Amino acid sequence: MGDEPAQIKLLTIGDSGVGKSWLLLRWSGETAKITKHGTSMPTIGIDFKMKSVPVDGKRIKVQVWDTAGQERFRTITTSYYRNCQGILLVYDITDRNSFNNIRTWMSQIQLHADNNVCKILLGNKCDLLQQRVINFDEGETLAREFRIPFIETSALNDINVDEAFLRITKDVFTRLKTGVKMDSNGGNFQTSEVISGGELKRIPPKRKGCC
Repeated sequence: MGDEPAQIKLLTIGDSGVGKSWLLLRWSGETAKITKHGTSMPTIGIDFKMKSVPVDGKRIKVQVWDTAGQERFRTITTSYYRNCQGILLVYDITDRNSFNNIRTWMSQIQLHADNNVCKILLGNKCDLLQQRVINFDEGETLAREFRIPFIETSALNDINVDEAFLRITKDVFTRLKTGVKMDSNGGNFQTSEVISGGELKRIPPKRKGCC
């Protein structure tokens, strides 16, 4: 592949129970381990999966690290921030606290990750319509604030999971290949994309003031 990256490293972060491990199992094809909501065991420390993904006609090895969301393990996961090129921030659309804590996770990224790291916000468990407490617009607004893509997903029902991992993989690949400059939050200055229920919408970037 010449000077193009042969391997991309991604990191999933978010509160315990938001479905980070299930997203990774769905993406990696280990669907037999996915049963129903509320039956999974929490990740202890760090786990990872590998998958070869086609991007722009190239085969890219994507390594995704799955972190434990519990507060007591955050000292373990911080050592992985600087070694990744992309981060998936995950919250549970049925859990207000997990959504509010995205700001805390973002502060962890700003403290420990490279300024150029790509990020994407995922609202997981979008199949649980009756239990939803975070509407789509709230997730979209937060993503706009951070200037990062936003996708609602369901690991259980396989909604937008591949799309989410492919999107951030493409963003990382493009940045590494073209050297796209990032802002202070790690977001690029191009149009963000938001996916909900398979529908793709474009959001114009915010304009910066001249002074």
